[in-house]
Amino acid sequence: MSVVRKAVIPAAGLGTRFLPASKAIPKEMIPVVDKPGIQYAVEEAVRAGIEQIVVITSSGKGSIEEHFQRAPEFETHLEAAGKRDALSAVRHVSSLAKIEYVLQTEPLGFGHAVLTAAEFVGDDAFAVIVPDEIVPEPIGDEPDLLKALIDIHDRFDASALAVQQVPHEDISSYGVIDPEEVGDRTYRIKDMVEKPPRDEAPSDLAARGRYVFNPQLFDALRVTERGVGGEIQLTDGIRLLMKEQDVYAYSHPGPIYDVGKKLDYLKASIELALRRDDLAKPLRDFLVKRVAEL
Repeated sequence: MSVVRKAVIPAAGLGTRFLPASKAIPKEMIPVVDKPGIQYAVEEAVRAGIEQIVVITSSGKGSIEEHFQRAPEFETHLEAAGKRDALSAVRHVSSLAKIEYVLQTEPLGFGHAVLTAAEFVGDDAFAVIVPDEIVPEPIGDEPDLLKALIDIHDRFDASALAVQQVPHEDISSYGVIDPEEVGDRTYRIKDMVEKPPRDEAPSDLAARGRYVFNPQLFDALRVTERGVGGEIQLTDGIRLLMKEQDVYAYSHPGPIYDVGKKLDYLKASIELALRRDDLAKPLRDFLVKRVAEL
């Protein structure tokens, strides 16, 4: 049985890639179809057996906490209006998991955001879920990404992260691994480089926003110096951790949509809508007609 029961969701970033919308709305609260991005992350964690979640926030993001709280007056109004489906959806949100919140007081990077969760995590293994990156719920025999990472953690008693093949022209935007294959889609990481120049990337396998860590990562992050962008980079912390223990990677074959990118946001919206009984047919009909007109 897995020992991974806690998850960290970093949600403190400014969301500059989605301005002007993110000026007034936390980027994690921008809806994809009819749910904010961060709700997909929480639901994914729950599917994988996570019981406790800490969300790392920053100033001005109180709407994230409000979204996951009970809203008795609103629920009463929906019940009185006979809107049972809407009432069920609202109650579902507030009952997903035990969620706590930690404020990142300084924008010191992804690695620092994860480090602020150290007290919450304690000595337990934990997942990190980046809410900007939506992983659709698997259909049929499709693998569940977070469950696959937890399985690798349990098998090797080691940290693991998700990777995907990235086009050569985009590789300098990611943390890239130097892989040693040890199983089906599974690699031991020999080294990892944050945003390497295209011609110096050790592979085309780039880290995506899903991780499972042993708590020793915090020791590594505490001594990690500021790196690219003057921030504490999670990649640099992982490299320090690798000096003490093996770290593995899993190459996910399914889609991962970075909804901080406008095109991926549109793709995710279409993909998730096409999976819904109430939207699939009319959306498909519209797309077929619209493409024929181009």
